[in-house]
Amino acid sequence: MDFQGQSSEARFSAYVDGLVSVIGHADRARPLRDYCQGLMLPCGRKSVEPMAAVTAPERTAAQHQSLLHFVGEGRWSDEPVLAKVREMVLPAIDRHGPIEAWIIDDTGFPKKGTHSVGVARQYCGQLGKQDNCQVAVSLSLANAHASLPVAYRLYLPESWASDTARRKKAGVPEKIGFQTKPEIALDQIRAACAAGLPRGVVLMDAGYGTHIDLRTAVTELGLPYVAGILSNTTVWAPGTGPLPPKPYVRGRGRPTKQLRRDAEHQPVKVKDHAFSLPAKAWRTITWREGSNVPLKSRFARLRIRIAHRDFNRSEPWPEEWLLIEWPKGEEEPTKYWLSTLPENIGFARLVDLAKLRWRIERDYQELKQEVGLGHFEGRGWRGFHHHATLCIAAYGFLISERETIHPSAPRSTAFFSQLAVPDGYRPRGSAIAA
Repeated sequence: MDFQGQSSEARFSAYVDGLVSVIGHADRARPLRDYCQGLMLPCGRKSVEPMAAVTAPERTAAQHQSLLHFVGEGRWSDEPVLAKVREMVLPAIDRHGPIEAWIIDDTGFPKKGTHSVGVARQYCGQLGKQDNCQVAVSLSLANAHASLPVAYRLYLPESWASDTARRKKAGVPEKIGFQTKPEIALDQIRAACAAGLPRGVVLMDAGYGTHIDLRTAVTELGLPYVAGILSNTTVWAPGTGPLPPKPYVRGRGRPTKQLRRDAEHQPVKVKDHAFSLPAKAWRTITWREGSNVPLKSRFARLRIRIAHRDFNRSEPWPEEWLLIEWPKGEEEPTKYWLSTLPENIGFARLVDLAKLRWRIERDYQELKQEVGLGHFEGRGWRGFHHHATLCIAAYGFLISERETIHPSAPRSTAFFSQLAVPDGYRPRGSAIAA
């Protein structure tokens, strides 16, 4: 959809009209527009009440109820809205080059109490430790210019998945059972393939890359990957591998097809292998311009075979790339990746794609800071996902507007005149209101 040649307000109206076309009833058009606009206006916290105050200062109470019902109880589906967002936004990204990567990751939202859907004591990346939080898994499509989340789903811990009473109270759909985060990510990748989205290299950090079933499934879908792994991952060095099956001797048991290991044929941890590489194996590579200086580091790469339970296989795992980063001044390597990208890929290009995963970090930073992804205060499944879908919709519009904004201008306030908060308004729960 081409919005060029219009004012920012007209482009926003046309964008919302596109979303309205898939959201169902016409009476949802106004709250949809107001909610998306509220997410992009400078009202601090992007929960329902403050957004009601800035989008309808003359009727804040009624607006609050309208938006609350729309996001928390509205019987509209997230999937067609997200599909419409990508239909309208991906062309703006594609103007700067084709989609290069599908990035999978998750993000956490610190949360008090035990009643908000999916909240449990688990690792929260925002806090860098275990704490009470919600965690959502997402898939983003990216190139060097921008990225857009195209799938987003709450991770439901086993303690929640098996708790019938809490599930019912939070409105968790019956079809949602317990799935690990890699299983959720794989469902999102499969859905993206089925939808015919422009393909790219699947990028994942070690939280996902260490799962061999996920990597194998991605390969079966015809997608290459660059997957972070841990330093204790074992691989066969170039020119080595497991022994072939034992030759069968008639009369001595049943023939076997399983590969073998012995004292002289053992895989090596990638960390040990990195220390054994000669100095000429390491190369300093710059992958992109940072805010102040070019980003560069030392890397080595080599063709290896993974060793995961190959003693239960009849054929060795196929060759793939092992990429290692060892920044100058560090005592040991800091990152390791496996990649099924072609053998003839350039060294710098391999590094560039591995490092493109930074885009997902930018996604989460801007979704949280600019459009309030983590500000939803409801407790239910539907509201959690509706709020996230509308945040992605607002973020998508900001991406499509990126070229119209001066680099020093605040992006989320560049399109609308600032709406004043009513005199005397205090967000519920504030010290002054109390």
